[in-house]
Amino acid sequence: MLYKRSEEGYKSPVEGALQKTLVWGEKTLMCEFRMKKGAQVPAHKHPHEQTGYVVSGKLRLQAGDESFVAESGDAWCIGPDVEHSAEILEDSVVIEVFSPVREEFIPS
Repeated sequence: MLYKRSEEGYKSPVEGALQKTLVWGEKTLMCEFRMKKGAQVPAHKHPHEQTGYVVSGKLRLQAGDESFVAESGDAWCIGPDVEHSAEILEDSVVIEVFSPVREEFIPS
């Protein structure tokens, strides 16, 4: 699967955040998140490993017992079934990869 940049196809999973699935395959799925300063991603967990990279901005991640302020160029990997949340400290763009594929993120 190949992806050509487009401004279409964004969804809002939580207030102040937009999510768009860029590409997916048999084992992984990649998303872009655009988040506004002050947005909150509530604590949640899922059976997917989640690897992320901050393209721009700044956010505070809480994953299990760890807290991490992530800025441009920083990355993380959150294991399956680990409770995590985020507080957006500056307008941010984040790329995340999920494995296995998050079926609910596949565009219809």
